Amino acid sequence: MRAVRVLSAALLTLGLAAAPAAADSSPSPEASGDGGGPTRAGTSFRTATEVEQGQTATARASTGDYLYWSFPADAGQRPTVRATVKLPESHAAQTWQVDVYDGLRRRQACQYGAQTRTAGAGAASVELACVLRTVRAWSEPWANDPLPGTYYVRLTALKLSADDLGKPVDAELRVESKDMGGATAVDGSLSEPLVPGVASRPQEESDDSPSAVLADLEPEDGWTSGWWSDRWIWTAIGGALAALAGVCGYRLTRGPGRPRHVPPGA
Repeated sequence: MRAVRVLSAALLTLGLAAAPAAADSSPSPEASGDGGGPTRAGTSFRTATEVEQGQTATARASTGDYLYWSFPADAGQRPTVRATVKLPESHAAQTWQVDVYDGLRRRQACQYGAQTRTAGAGAASVELACVLRTVRAWSEPWANDPLPGTYYVRLTALKLSADDLGKPVDAELRVESKDMGGATAVDGSLSEPLVPGVASRPQEESDDSPSAVLADLEPEDGWTSGWWSDRWIWTAIGGALAALAGVCGYRLTRGPGRPRHVPPGA
């Protein structure tokens, strides 16, 4: 009997060890996609799905849901947010809108782009775009300028018929930025980027402490906001040209020099 019990325990242990391996070998439904970005979206600011610039994020949702993503943007960048919603085969007219908020959850206006669009009955998809203003390294507290940090994207339908609520839709999101260079540089910089959790993060974190939400979200090359920009290069070139012009002007206006001394009675 003892040998039977030992054999049964060994078989049970082997079965439990093989179960996770079998579960890991099965494909995950969330992994279906192009592999370049996340395949889900959050339902609020706190659960927004992180997406890096240049990635294509996808999500499958129901008509009427609020979809949230977040991405980092640094000083000197002008982000462009593009969203595509693939609609069901049969539907009434629908109006979709994409909104962008900064790290303080202030809604940022779009310079241009179709932020709100209405898809007619039976349309296959609707495309939205929002080009933000250039992110500044520093701004006055009362201003609503975009600052370095985390940005949130919210995609939702504004006008729906009751019959269309709950129908499945597929959404795609892509964020890209253009570097505007030193022409938009300003003096000064933020002490910390506007990233959620950075202000409440303790000085010394233990492994048991909960991680701050989106505290580690940053551009691939890190935050570069600061005093340096290519404006300093043009300033140095302008100073060198001004000095050269001053030297040339002095040589042209000084004349032949002091008159030669002529002895009296000569």
